[in-house]
Amino acid sequence: MRESELAVIGDAELVEELSLLTTQTARMRARMADIMAELERRRCAARSAAATATRR
Repeated sequence: MRESELAVIGDAELVEELSLLTTQTARMRARMADIMAELERRRCAARSAAATATRR
């Protein structure tokens, strides 16, 4: 959105848009954390399986 476009939008609409973007950002951060945790879980499981296989 260009500055000229922002100039014609009212305060309430700008606050609403900012709120929406903040909510989306929070959801994306939460999703990223979930994905990173899942990847770490998988890495740990793979390391554990590899360690178990070498002990046999």
